[in-house]
Amino acid sequence: MTMSTPYPLKIRAVWYDKESNTVCWVNTLKLPFKEEVYCSNNPERVAKAIIEMEIRGAPAIGVAAALAVGSYAVEVSSLPLGDFAMSVGKAIDTLWRTRPTAHNLFYALNRLRMILEENVGKNTSPSEIAKMILDEALKVMWEDIESNIRIGEYGAELIPDGATILTHCNAGALATSAFGTAEAVMRVAWYKGKKIKVIATETRPMLQGARLTVWELWKEGIPVTLITDNMAGYVIRRGLVDAVIVGADRVTREGYVVNKIGTYMIALAAKRNNIPFYVAAPTSTIDLSSSINDVVIEERNPREVKYVLDKLITVEEVNALNYAFDITDPDLVTAIITEKGIVYPPFEENLKKIMKDRG
Repeated sequence: MTMSTPYPLKIRAVWYDKESNTVCWVNTLKLPFKEEVYCSNNPERVAKAIIEMEIRGAPAIGVAAALAVGSYAVEVSSLPLGDFAMSVGKAIDTLWRTRPTAHNLFYALNRLRMILEENVGKNTSPSEIAKMILDEALKVMWEDIESNIRIGEYGAELIPDGATILTHCNAGALATSAFGTAEAVMRVAWYKGKKIKVIATETRPMLQGARLTVWELWKEGIPVTLITDNMAGYVIRRGLVDAVIVGADRVTREGYVVNKIGTYMIALAAKRNNIPFYVAAPTSTIDLSSSINDVVIEERNPREVKYVLDKLITVEEVNALNYAFDITDPDLVTAIITEKGIVYPPFEENLKKIMKDRG
């Protein structure tokens, strides 16, 4: 399964290697200092990569999990049907438990679980089921790339020539299969000749902005300036920002946006200073089944806060909090840019419309 794209896919974060029947990924923990690639069809190894953030970003997590299940299903397709179903089901469960907040993970794995359960009930052969699961996983990957490009095209229309865009964390190719969500908007605007500039936050504690977003934009040739996280409000107040664009790990049915910790503070500053705050997210990130009360915010190892690039920066024994995400209220969001179009308030009404159109 292949697809031609109107723009170059210069950076691939996650992909399938047909020859070795493995899912491959760039280890984002090593960037920008080393471009290290791993390949595996072992669900436990891919789960470890997701948990430890070798693979990160909601769309990339969903695609990687799907490809891991697909390649593993092919690997064990010589087993008897009952053993095959149990093995693949266990693989899905293993990947399901990796990270609790991003909706794309559950969206992708549910698609594969439905294929498994439906065809086991029909007594379909393991090899046929494995092919269907892998084909669906590849479809998840290409849908992600296609949706990212469309997000970029819709979003680029909102960006004036010469605009300076503030972004937080990394919602680029390294957070997806290839093209990005928030950075897709920047890429398409740049490809269309708009002389944009980007301000990127460092994004503590894992420094995704400093390590990943800056690296991606630098490779594209898009002018980028790095700032500390606690500088964002001031640069907005100074009038140095024309628009904010971020990604999302989940959007609830009411329009609450769950994204990297620190997003909420930037949204507040943007609202106070009348700067548009855009969220770029595929419809696979929108979860109409969840409300704000259903969202589980992941709390990660406090060690990530106390160390920077493996160097201790505080007292070893001190307590630390490490919430990975926060929640931005719908009234702070100017619009949500999806592959189906731009969604404006009222979000609870208009998200339902866009998801109905999604089919």
